[in-house]
Amino acid sequence: MQFGLTFEKLLLIGLIVVLIVGPDRLPAVAEGFARMVRKAGEYLRDTKTRMRDEMGPEMDDVDWRKLDPRQYDPRRIIREALLETPAPAAAAAAAQTTIAEPAVSRAPQEFTATNKPPYDPEAT
Repeated sequence: MQFGLTFEKLLLIGLIVVLIVGPDRLPAVAEGFARMVRKAGEYLRDTKTRMRDEMGPEMDDVDWRKLDPRQYDPRRIIREALLETPAPAAAAAAAQTTIAEPAVSRAPQEFTATNKPPYDPEAT
């Protein structure tokens, strides 16, 4: 069951509600609860119909289990990424890369009134 509610817990909650409400008001409360459940069911059916109308026939092709956020366990994703073997083309490209020599450092350039730094008006 959802939210850790078992049948026994629901039965106990129902018994407590019956004791609190009492036999006089119980029919009215039960009728209100049934009306609320009915409206919730209508709302869900209308929502499903509206989604089907807006998405069109592609809705049947969507794998909803893939979109479930509960499946995204960061530990599993990282484990799979680390244990995944690289593709042969990527491995060959990685083997061919060379380490570049470090660039020769230059002394900082001094700017004066005649020697102004470059200015890009679109950068600000």
